[in-house]
Amino acid sequence: MRFRPIAIAAVLAFLAIAPLEAKNSSHSHHTSHKGPAQSGTVGEFDYYVMALSWSPTFCELHPDEDEQCGHKGFGFVLHGLWPQYEGGGGPERCTTDDEPDRKTVNTALAFMPSRRLITHEWVAHGACTGMDPSAYFSLADRAFAAVHVPAEFTAPHATLHVDAAHVRAAFKRANTGLTDEMMSLHCSRGELVEVRVCLSKELAPRECGKRMQSRCPASASFDMPASN
Repeated sequence: MRFRPIAIAAVLAFLAIAPLEAKNSSHSHHTSHKGPAQSGTVGEFDYYVMALSWSPTFCELHPDEDEQCGHKGFGFVLHGLWPQYEGGGGPERCTTDDEPDRKTVNTALAFMPSRRLITHEWVAHGACTGMDPSAYFSLADRAFAAVHVPAEFTAPHATLHVDAAHVRAAFKRANTGLTDEMMSLHCSRGELVEVRVCLSKELAPRECGKRMQSRCPASASFDMPASN
C-alpha cells in the first residue's frame, strides 16, 4: 500500500511535536494562575502551605536525626512554609546567595528543631518567597503560632488511634473558621505524617488551591505514635 505525500507529512509533523509535549508535561507541577507553561519566579506565588510534621512518625523513619529525635518529646513541629500556586505546586530551589545566619537558625530551632531541616527548607522553599532568611523564618514562626494544635495532640504519651474525620474535627474546634477545604492529611504505613494547612500571604486560613489531596485513609483509622 502506498501512502499519499500529505499523509506522510502529517505523520512526521506528529512525531516531531509529540516528544516536545511529553517533555513539557513533566513540568506540570509548576503550574500557576498564569498558566501551566510558567516556571518558578522569586516572589511570584499565590498562597502558602504550612506543613505540620508529627515528630514521632518522622523519628521512627529517621532514627539518626538526633537533634529532633532522641526522646525529645515533640508532637507537631513545623516542617515548612511553602509558597504555592493556585493551579498546583509552587516555586522551588530558586537561586540565592543568602543563607540563614547563626542567630536566625538558633531562633528557628524553637519551632523547627533540626538545623538540617532549617537549611533544607530555606534552599527548597524560603528563597523563592523573595525574603531574606531572617524575614522568612520570622514569618514561618508567626504562621506556626497562628494555627493552634489541638490540646489532645500536644504530646501524647500513648499511641493514638484516630481517623481523618477525628483529626480534622479537632483542628477545626481549635481554630475558628478553619474548614476541611483548608487542610490536608498525609499518612505513611498506617501512621500520620503531616497535617498541612493552607494560609493566605497574611497567614489567614484559606481554601487550598488545586491538587492538594489528602494522603490518609478516608474512613479507616491510622496511628499517631506516642511522643517519647
